[in-house]
Amino acid sequence: MFRHNRRTDPEDDDLRGTPIGRRTILGLAALAGAGVVTGKAIQDGAAKVLAPIELHDPTGLISLIPVGDSFRFYSVTGGVPTKNAQTYRLAVDGMVANTASYSLADLQAMPQTSLTRDFHCVTGWQVQQVHWSGVRLSTLLDRAQPAPGATAVRFRSFDGTYTESLTLEQARLDDVIVALQMLGGPITHNHGGPVRMYVAPMYGYKSTKWLSGIELTSAVETGYWEHRGYPVDGFIDPTQGKDS
Repeated sequence: MFRHNRRTDPEDDDLRGTPIGRRTILGLAALAGAGVVTGKAIQDGAAKVLAPIELHDPTGLISLIPVGDSFRFYSVTGGVPTKNAQTYRLAVDGMVANTASYSLADLQAMPQTSLTRDFHCVTGWQVQQVHWSGVRLSTLLDRAQPAPGATAVRFRSFDGTYTESLTLEQARLDDVIVALQMLGGPITHNHGGPVRMYVAPMYGYKSTKWLSGIELTSAVETGYWEHRGYPVDGFIDPTQGKDS
């Protein structure tokens, strides 16, 4: 996804990245670029090296480095606080009969759904056959009991900035999950963990990372990237969700 000028909080050391020097960027670019000639293995290795750096890259240059069919790491803020099993909470609120606050253990104790799907970024890259596991969003919605006037679901991130929305009908699709695992293990911080959304039929910007809140609303509220020109309906297949 496109980058913008990120803000940092100088009062919070946990949110600050290590300064990236020009030589470091050029060296990493050479390493990753070598993958164009020498193959996917080097590109994938470069992706692992770049992952912790890219979240704090103030230049935006790292996103231009080719790293093959691997995840790129994006943050729309200067940094994101880390949550663990003791500190993580997911709020479900808004237009519901039953508000809730779920710990990571609470979510892990619920029935789990597994999916293996390609992950598509709207900017063109994709990662094939990614394994995801978590709780169907519909399960949490059923527990919350949406009010009669609720027609949409808004997602909040604990980065303090990012939001996204789905219609209630979209949110109830079987392949929309509150994801707890991906790539064969717990979701890492860089991937948006410990809990993130995975909206399988839509582009990646609809899958909110660092998920902190699920809010039932009376209408779809445009999210971070929709305010910057992305479509509200992020279906990969533009015919999905439309009458034939």
